[in-house]
Amino acid sequence: MTSKKIIAVFGATGAQGGSVARAMLESKKYVGKLVADVAKSQGLKHVVYSGPENVKRLTNGKLEVLHFDGKGEVEEYFWSIGVSMTSVRVAAYFENFLGPLKPVKASDGDYYTLAMPMGDVPMDGISVADIGAIVCSIFNSPEEFVGKAMGLSAEVLTMQQYADILSKGLGKEVRDAKITPEAYEKLKFPAAKEMANMCRFYQMKPDRDIKLTHRLNPKVKSFSQFISENQAALKNL
Repeated sequence: MTSKKIIAVFGATGAQGGSVARAMLESKKYVGKLVADVAKSQGLKHVVYSGPENVKRLTNGKLEVLHFDGKGEVEEYFWSIGVSMTSVRVAAYFENFLGPLKPVKASDGDYYTLAMPMGDVPMDGISVADIGAIVCSIFNSPEEFVGKAMGLSAEVLTMQQYADILSKGLGKEVRDAKITPEAYEKLKFPAAKEMANMCRFYQMKPDRDIKLTHRLNPKVKSFSQFISENQAALKNL
């Protein structure tokens, strides 16, 4: 089995790095649309497509979130050529709080901060591990779901509520950093502006259906349950 290739683009928000990132995105969009063409030509009866919205189109170009927009554009192409499909738009992954969004120890005290520029607006979340059962339920009821787009979410919490749950799991205080999108996009790491725009989009409260998500997978985990089941990973922070 071949290992998955990881490509890092440094300076992805700059002129040259951004050019590389966009070229790679165009390649992924090409492949996605090719898959759509094959699905149409083969007359597939039910395709489930998972991807977020095309933020750039929905905001008339005011916000650009590359890792959302490309997938959203591919979804729109699936619809446009008449593929028999269901589109699922998932919430932020709980797993990200153990990785790229993990709490960071504060330099001025014995506590951690959670830096997501959401203000007091709650953010939907779900565990990646719970999505598979949801998709199976969709495939099992094509008469209900073909032709529909749906948003998935296990629950919706403010950043401080996420921080409180992480505090209990970590055994140390975690605080919402209360950073604004304007301050966040100035942080010196690749894709800071893209992440800030993603949170601006989340603040617009895109449609995510918690009740439907739990109906499709009654065992879907809350964030508290997810953290309880991932104590080992949390201790490595």
